Amino acid sequence: MNANLNAASLFVDELAACGLRHVCIAPGSRNTPLTLAFAAHPSLRVHSLLDERGAAFYALGLALATRCPVAVLCTSGSAVANFFPAVVEAHMSGVPLLVLTADRPHELRHSGANQTIDQIGFFGGYALWSVDMPLPDNAPSAIVMRNLRTTAARALATANGPRPGVVHLNFPFRKPLEPQPADAPPPTPQPGRSPHTFISRGHISPTPDDLATLLALITAHPRGAIVCGPANMGAAGDESLHDAVRSLARASGYPIFADPLSGLRNGDLHVIGAYDIMLSNGGPPFDPTLILRIGAVPTSAALNAAIAAAPADHRIQISASGVWADEEHATSWFLHTDETLLCRELARLLHEHTHPDAQWLDSWQRASRIAERTLRTALDHDWSDGAAVRTTFDAAPADARIFVGNSLTVRHADEFVPACKAQIFGSRGASGIDGNVSTALGIAAADSLRPTIAVLGDVTMLHDLNGLLTLGRESIANAQIVLLNNNGGAIFQRLPIARFDPPFTRLWVTPHDTDFAAAAQAFHLRHARATNANELRTHLQNGVQIIEVVTDAQNDLNARRAARRTVQITLDQAARMQTD
Repeated sequence: MNANLNAASLFVDELAACGLRHVCIAPGSRNTPLTLAFAAHPSLRVHSLLDERGAAFYALGLALATRCPVAVLCTSGSAVANFFPAVVEAHMSGVPLLVLTADRPHELRHSGANQTIDQIGFFGGYALWSVDMPLPDNAPSAIVMRNLRTTAARALATANGPRPGVVHLNFPFRKPLEPQPADAPPPTPQPGRSPHTFISRGHISPTPDDLATLLALITAHPRGAIVCGPANMGAAGDESLHDAVRSLARASGYPIFADPLSGLRNGDLHVIGAYDIMLSNGGPPFDPTLILRIGAVPTSAALNAAIAAAPADHRIQISASGVWADEEHATSWFLHTDETLLCRELARLLHEHTHPDAQWLDSWQRASRIAERTLRTALDHDWSDGAAVRTTFDAAPADARIFVGNSLTVRHADEFVPACKAQIFGSRGASGIDGNVSTALGIAAADSLRPTIAVLGDVTMLHDLNGLLTLGRESIANAQIVLLNNNGGAIFQRLPIARFDPPFTRLWVTPHDTDFAAAAQAFHLRHARATNANELRTHLQNGVQIIEVVTDAQNDLNARRAARRTVQITLDQAARMQTD
């Protein structure tokens, strides 16, 4: 019997019994036993990726889209370190990842042995649970085999727990790593069997006292606001939560200020569009006396500043995971409970008690309609990054999934896309540009029948260019990338350091002059350039894999400023007409 293959097969079979369906594997030698076990299991879909960083971000995208834990496996040494950026993002975003690392046996650790580093507890506080697994035994006792199975069950349950995140299991293996001629075959996978240990959890329901207190507060504060930040663990697709929040808004009369990654920007009358521009450019006063917050910290700096400056007597965070999301530390009540259950029950109770401030809601709805119309006209006038983002969202099918890259791109979506039927994803946990290509392709791989569009900046694309290999290796035919190429880090144009050139251009903007058409050709991908909205729509309809929108950073900045000025002037004129 090969002890390594036996242990690996038992462990993998239990993962499958407990519900694991996807594993992403980067090639290596020391992880051979686990790789063979995963490949042999009929219930698992194995994704093969060339590098560890891309594999981990691809797994993160799969987990975001499926809202289930995904495993990612690598060999020992620096391979483990390349998982770290995705581990950080998964921890900060609440995405369930099962990180499996192969290791040298104990006698080779701290010995100078090749490709051997200290992997124990490698991810520190970014892992919810870390286990250094025992060395496989040629004659394992019953308790050793039960330990393998229960550890598999506990690892998945912990990763997918009340606070989803990362679980790290480190597997030491002695040679031989491959099957030997005299070896008995490893245990046969048993698809469909019940898990050895079944682990379940309920929901944290609000107490009657919590509901009574909230009911009294909302009734006493008819001028309130609901703020929904980026959703965690794919909750952007949780329609039960969205319906509950909308029901609460209708019952309370509160407007909803919804981040593009919240999943709530779908055109509902209570959802306020273009708030980022209005909050700093002539919109109604943001002066709620009660603020209900759900989700992570919003993308919009203007919204965060408005929340901090609002004269609210009560700022209430509602969180099922218990994760704090208030950088101003102004929360007056943190309510650790299930958001859907709370909003649904509150809405039911409020229908009988509350008297909403119709003027407060109407002022925001009216201003939102004016700002949206004005913004659309302004974007149609000037072709810029913002116009390209808006065109992409408008052209996306209702069943599409859109991944928005970090840096400027997600801010353009926040400012210029008031409503979208497609499901929107992003990586706002640590807000890094690393691995965005791979994450988007992981989302696409989760459902080959749904189109996936990634909207990325040029530096973001360069940071994960080798992720494009996955399109061919995994036969992903439902993904497109809209590439906003302004030749460098245009977001830094918004910072005070932009006044200090020449160091600014070389050390912040970092122009690269990359020929992305040649890059696409190297990866055997279709490439086209879009110089206006019609061309962009046509390329999206024709399934072009990389659609490059070449823009000028300064022109983009000028177009944004002009659009915001136009919105402010229009809102001021509307306010004067209403007063007259």
